[in-house]
Amino acid sequence: MNYQVQNIYGKTTKEPVEAEVPGSKSITARALLLAAIAQGESVLHGAQFSSDCLTFLNCLHALGIQCQVEGDIIRIQGCGGRLKTKEARVYVGSAGTASRFIPAFLAFQEGKFELHCSEQMQKRPIKALLNTLTEIGAKITYLEEEGYFPFIIEGTRTPVDETTIDIEESSQFLSGLLIASISVPDAMRIRHVGVHGLDYVRMTISMLRSFDVDVAESDNSYTVFGECHGQDYYIEPDMSAAAYFYAANKILGTNIRVKGADTAVLQGDSKFIQLLPGFNGGTIDMSSFADQALTLAAIAPYLSKPTKITNVQHIRKQECDRLQAISDNLSAMGIRKEEYMDGITIWPGQPRPAEIETFGDHRVAMAFALTGLRSDGITIRNAEVCSKTFQDYFTVLDSVCAKLTAK
Repeated sequence: MNYQVQNIYGKTTKEPVEAEVPGSKSITARALLLAAIAQGESVLHGAQFSSDCLTFLNCLHALGIQCQVEGDIIRIQGCGGRLKTKEARVYVGSAGTASRFIPAFLAFQEGKFELHCSEQMQKRPIKALLNTLTEIGAKITYLEEEGYFPFIIEGTRTPVDETTIDIEESSQFLSGLLIASISVPDAMRIRHVGVHGLDYVRMTISMLRSFDVDVAESDNSYTVFGECHGQDYYIEPDMSAAAYFYAANKILGTNIRVKGADTAVLQGDSKFIQLLPGFNGGTIDMSSFADQALTLAAIAPYLSKPTKITNVQHIRKQECDRLQAISDNLSAMGIRKEEYMDGITIWPGQPRPAEIETFGDHRVAMAFALTGLRSDGITIRNAEVCSKTFQDYFTVLDSVCAKLTAK
């Protein structure tokens, strides 16, 4: 479906308006794996049910983990670190977190597991993780191209007790390995090379400790030990989703607030929300909240000075080449920009009518809808791609716009 964005600039109230977003995708995914590995039952409150998280749940079902959904609550009976299932075919779809966490988990399990994914996910890198899983004792058999899905993984219950993981392409490699390593009875030390996404790693460590797992930190290494116990766990609102509404405030002068966002503490995208009020252009390193590079690019034409986004080269290898998507769509709107390998500079200007090409990427669709809130004729093509993380995004956006413009 295509979505025609409403230009509401200059027609809005300054009275407070509340929006509600789903639970955090990042926290939901981590909680799902922790609960699956834990001893006993976990109850996850406020879980997200985007297509990515539903895919993760389906992966756990395929592996014999008992999961029961009750509204926005998920009850999971943990396997105590050892799967009863010894053979399964698992489909991770286009879910980036599942594609990294599930192989890491299976590397510590006895059995033979065949992993498949969507065509989109087949293009995304996972070789650094699979190389490390091989070094700790798992066996990987590639079914097509080496270093990519699909493949067969045969795990080990006697892994080496020390390993190194390269996280330049994705910090999820490290997060998945940290959680999965609690499946083995002995302590495991994991070093990392690279600094990409360490806020997400800190989130993972905090959640491990919430599930009673001990994590010792030293320089660029972590030692994981101790048992993981089932918990009643409350998931924060998704700050990546909340950020779109705070970015709308920046360009509209409105007062949208997201329910529960003020108490969220684990997610790095909170930094972006805190940045917005005082930012009107300039150079910004977005490596620690790179999911919001698209959001900032979408509102950059309305800022008073040129905006230079740097240190986000890795977003070229996400659902699409996000820097190219930014560049192409800004060009379609007649906005001056200059693209680099690791970022982009965007000059102020009034966008002209254009169709936004989403390239199958949920964040492209959601971010560039913001541009249309202050410009006529912006249409989001294939807007349904937002279901990957926020199925009702455009419904919520319409509701917020209606409240903002109510007479």
